[in-house]
Amino acid sequence: MANEKQSLAKKVENTLEYFIFASRWVQAPIYVALIFAAIAYAWKSVQELLHLLDGFSAATESTIMVGILSLVDISMVANLVNMVVVGGYVTFVSRIDFGDNGDRPDWLDHINANTLKVKLAGSLASISAIHLLKSFIAITDFVGSGAAMSANHEKVILWQAIIHGVFLASMILFAWGEKMQRTEGH
Repeated sequence: MANEKQSLAKKVENTLEYFIFASRWVQAPIYVALIFAAIAYAWKSVQELLHLLDGFSAATESTIMVGILSLVDISMVANLVNMVVVGGYVTFVSRIDFGDNGDRPDWLDHINANTLKVKLAGSLASISAIHLLKSFIAITDFVGSGAAMSANHEKVILWQAIIHGVFLASMILFAWGEKMQRTEGH
């Protein structure tokens, strides 16, 4: 009788553990949704390019620079989404069988949750820097036109700079933490 209870308990435990392990597949539809969002964002990049080209002949250097920065920003967000989709799927759901495909990204060979966090933090800091740079360009446009910036614009730029600093600090702390984990004795 005791062996039957232990056997039943072991079967329940194995079933529960299988269910918990299989639950990682709940993330797969989220990654598919992110892929569709990236496709929509790719369309936004085409619209941004057409907008930039439409007024190109009459555009100022600052306007062209902001348009290009917008395209760079879209590219960086798309890279971030790709990193989350591929890195998250490989780290948390299942390995991807690339077969003989030579296009396999090298970073997938040593990806883990900590490395993914550092890469994501770096991407967020870069995206934040692009937005801050756009704001700085807007400042030069205000100064060049002789117009005064409103207190609201100043607050926005201040908050962008603070947020950018937080992203940079997070990236540095994540990278330091990952390095500490890879160091012997930790």
